[in-house]
Amino acid sequence: MAEPIAFYFDFSSPYGYLAAQRIDELGTRHGRAVAWKPFLLGAVFKTTGQQPLLGIPLKGDYGRRDMERSARLLGVPFTIPSVFPFMSVAACRAFYWLSDRNAEKAKVLAKTLYAAAFAGGRDISSARAVVEIAESVGIDGTELAEALRDPAVKDRLRSEVDSITAAGVFGSPFIVVDGEPFWGHDRLEQVEKWLETGGW
Repeated sequence: MAEPIAFYFDFSSPYGYLAAQRIDELGTRHGRAVAWKPFLLGAVFKTTGQQPLLGIPLKGDYGRRDMERSARLLGVPFTIPSVFPFMSVAACRAFYWLSDRNAEKAKVLAKTLYAAAFAGGRDISSARAVVEIAESVGIDGTELAEALRDPAVKDRLRSEVDSITAAGVFGSPFIVVDGEPFWGHDRLEQVEKWLETGGW
């Protein structure tokens, strides 16, 4: 069986949000599962020296315009959250905790968190917000709240971020197909072509 497509993203990434709308359908068209792998761009930025796009003079203004234009092209609701960029630690911890129990439910949670932030403009940075959103898709809020404080869950996220950085992932979204890396939601067409042809 073919290896899953690896989909790396930060919950605070608008372009990750846009890619999240399309990546599973792309995988289905080619008979591939998609492994969702959230991480923390802030940790990676310590290695790369990058900074959040919208905070960069000139480039940030273009970035905002491009995000809005790209969302319109895809027909996807889009707004910059009231707090942005935001810390996505709680969202990532929740995802990995749930993924160990039910990978498909974890994807549902990820999509719901993304929609709350970039379709609804909600601040999802706090553990409380993540728990409330999780409850809206049938996840036990009390159990999740306890998990978010669990040292083992915290260690799990640290381990994931370390391994993702060591694998060469530096942006969101970042897609890997059979060892071939693609950075950016605007590379999904290339990902599709790679899957169709076996590469070039």
